[in-house]
Amino acid sequence: QVQLVESGGGLAQPGESMRLSCEASVRIFAFYSMAWYRQAPGQQRELVATVMHDGSTNYTVSVKDRFTISRDNDKRTMYLQMNSLRPEDTAVYFCNAVLGGTSYLGERGDEFWGQGTQVTVSS
Repeated sequence: QVQLVESGGGLAQPGESMRLSCEASVRIFAFYSMAWYRQAPGQQRELVATVMHDGSTNYTVSVKDRFTISRDNDKRTMYLQMNSLRPEDTAVYFCNAVLGGTSYLGERGDEFWGQGTQVTVSS
């Protein structure tokens, strides 16, 4: 069974940094892609950053050059380093993973989500 658990959220002041972690219950090389999403109150969930199985990354424009996504296969963990935080970064951040192949974990393309971690940026 695949479980994703986020941690590292909390309260930060504008301009500060914070690192989120997403630990998986299985080896993450099984995932074709992993990503961070966020959802602010009253808004739709939006894709923040993606890291592919080959290590390539993608970011939404509003966080580019401020956030860095990475994955550590040995630690079964994905990270989101967030620098120069802004009030508009306030949201619940969710970890997402997509299976790269069919196995006992599920079907290729199956998606898994963490429970979310709150990030609040306020002075």
